Amino acid sequence: MTGRLYSLAKFCIRHRRIVMPVWLLLIVAITFLSSTMGSQFADDISLPGRDSQAATDLVDQKFPDQANGTNPIVFKAKDGKITDSANQQAVDKVIKDVTAMDGVASANSPFTPQTAGQISKSQEIAYSNLTLDDGPGDLSNEDADDYVNTIHDAAGDQLDVAVGGYLGEQVSKPSTESSEAIGLAVAMIVLIFTFGSLIAMGMPIISALAGLLVSMGSITLLSHVATISTTSPTLATMIGLGVGIDYALFVVTRHRAAMSEGHEPPEAAARAAATAGGAVVFAGSTVVVALLSLGLAGIPLVWTLGYAAAIAVLVAMVTAITLLPAMLAGVGHWIERLRVPLPHDTSADHKTHGWQRWAEGVARRPVLAVVGAVLLLAVIAWPVLDMKLGQEDDSALPTSTETRQAYDLTTEGFGVGDNGPFLVAVDVGNPKDVEPLNKAVANTKGIAEVTPPAFDEKQTAAIFNAVPTTAPSDWATQDTLDRLRDDTIPNTLKGTGSTADVGGTTAGYVDLADEISEKLPKVIGLVVLFSFLVLVLAFRSVFVPLQAAVMNLLSIAAAYGLVTAVFQKGWGASLIGLDGPVPVVSFLPLVMFAILFGLSMDYEVFLLTQIKEAYTRSKDSDNAVITGLAKSGRVITSAALIMVAVF
Repeated sequence: MTGRLYSLAKFCIRHRRIVMPVWLLLIVAITFLSSTMGSQFADDISLPGRDSQAATDLVDQKFPDQANGTNPIVFKAKDGKITDSANQQAVDKVIKDVTAMDGVASANSPFTPQTAGQISKSQEIAYSNLTLDDGPGDLSNEDADDYVNTIHDAAGDQLDVAVGGYLGEQVSKPSTESSEAIGLAVAMIVLIFTFGSLIAMGMPIISALAGLLVSMGSITLLSHVATISTTSPTLATMIGLGVGIDYALFVVTRHRAAMSEGHEPPEAAARAAATAGGAVVFAGSTVVVALLSLGLAGIPLVWTLGYAAAIAVLVAMVTAITLLPAMLAGVGHWIERLRVPLPHDTSADHKTHGWQRWAEGVARRPVLAVVGAVLLLAVIAWPVLDMKLGQEDDSALPTSTETRQAYDLTTEGFGVGDNGPFLVAVDVGNPKDVEPLNKAVANTKGIAEVTPPAFDEKQTAAIFNAVPTTAPSDWATQDTLDRLRDDTIPNTLKGTGSTADVGGTTAGYVDLADEISEKLPKVIGLVVLFSFLVLVLAFRSVFVPLQAAVMNLLSIAAAYGLVTAVFQKGWGASLIGLDGPVPVVSFLPLVMFAILFGLSMDYEVFLLTQIKEAYTRSKDSDNAVITGLAKSGRVITSAALIMVAVF
């Protein structure tokens, strides 16, 4: 591979006056197309074979007009009661204005005998169910903004109003620009300390941003032909920016070392792409495979997170071995200009001598180092034994967002369970079976109320909502769901010709957590096996890949333990701005594993590449380990700090 990468880099360097404009043209074209066409991100929480999916399928088949669900418009009177004449008129105006818009199927009034349950007992809050022609995957951002703005404009100063459902979620997506700017700023500071030159610092930043623009534009365009989750762009941005800077950091570090050895910039850039670039390709391929392995779980939501992030990593890898060498050759000796008077690596041997001393200490006491590290990681990993997967609800969003405001108004007026009702879908054998089931569900512990059942035209199916007494993210809500599925429904319908399933968003996320808990060991095993085989090919060794896999699994277990301790148990949660414990989101362990295993392989491959080169020169294994760590320790630590800052 070294020879092929060297040839590729030489080609890009020789034709850099073509390569760099082509990259620029690609960036401009993809960015323009993606911004013009907009995005169509949507969450697909379908789970084939699960109870919630069976309920969804029945609704799609028997109640197609309700397949997309509704979006509650929640009203609160600023003065008096919502049922006062003036406030009723204000609500009616909102409903009239929004139903007059294209794409709106209906919006019911809460002031009819049939919708009396849509007014709170205090008569201060009410809601209207808004039905749109477009479902979550088809609604554009522009249309979503138009609907919500029309609703707020019509409400004026007389009512507090907020929109929930998928419409509210679409306009509540957090802006990440400030986060990205902070991450970039910290990355620049780390790079200045690493290189001591503003020009050298700029190379990884430009390379990473170029790759990020291409990958994010590609993901946005892909959302028009495939279902990509709303979380995917944020995850892909973090990973793409982080690994983009990391990979470029490795290449620029090797490039400067080659220049210090007397090579001219074009040759130094080619050698850097052939050596550090080889580590980038192996490491990047491992990350891509780890992310694509999320597809093995068979969960659409998780799969879209994986392949969107994999696109970002792949583009970052290609950028580091094509555009970056061309840039380095073009900058030439100027890479050492604009020096900054800060502590950085200026030693002739390009070792950071603090790391040299650390490496020598580890080499003198290897058993103590291993035992100490393993014990420390094991202690940090211990809380993972108590990890429970759950799902945050809209109460975790900032209070400024539309969805959070709708959540708070709904909680105030109707109770917290109204934010995540269960949908009971009945495949009817005899219509007389439905009423007893409705009553039995209403009497189940943890259920606050149920809605009257609605039948399809042929009375072969019925649906009704069951509102829990607890919040969607509360563990008690999961217990209530289990009671419905394991006891209430089977016992009530036993011996009848009817069957029932429990669905809805809350039930769907509970099923998602169960599915992931079952699939996680399989995904971990397959990724570890594949990575082991890749490293065997890379280093022609069995022991090195084996210890890499064990070390990485131990470090990931420690990461899981820390997440469990801070988030689920709430230890130190206030230090990061949380009010208390929150659930560990169900898909997080899968995504964390893919990212962490890939990144740990990144750093280990870079370290082992340095050790292997040192061993080739000296044939002394102890000296090779010391030299490899001394040369790579600062770079790896800088890369990790950048990744932390970006995330």
